[in-house]
Amino acid sequence: MAGIAITKEDGERHGRYVARVAGIDAEAELTYTHRGPGLISADHTGAPEALRGTGAATALVDRLIADARATGFRIIPLCPYVRARYEKHPDWRDVMTVGPGEMPRIAAGGAA
Repeated sequence: MAGIAITKEDGERHGRYVARVAGIDAEAELTYTHRGPGLISADHTGAPEALRGTGAATALVDRLIADARATGFRIIPLCPYVRARYEKHPDWRDVMTVGPGEMPRIAAGGAA
């Protein structure tokens, strides 16, 4: 995943991780929503055709997991791509609100 730069744009309610690959004029993103103290939902991961196969989407999810571990937040994996990656990495259970293969849901108050 050399040549992939990831930045984080964090707002009061929503945020996103953005991946840019050296030499390609496009960006991939992983969007999220703050659901409560120490809780976010990973909502959507998208990469344009120009970035398919570069590892940008994988790098975004890896960064999300690393940030969750570093700062102690938990993730509701609503995004199908995040859930698919989680299936391959059950060791991420420590930062997820559901087990691998379980469908998350948003309950009253934002918890899954």
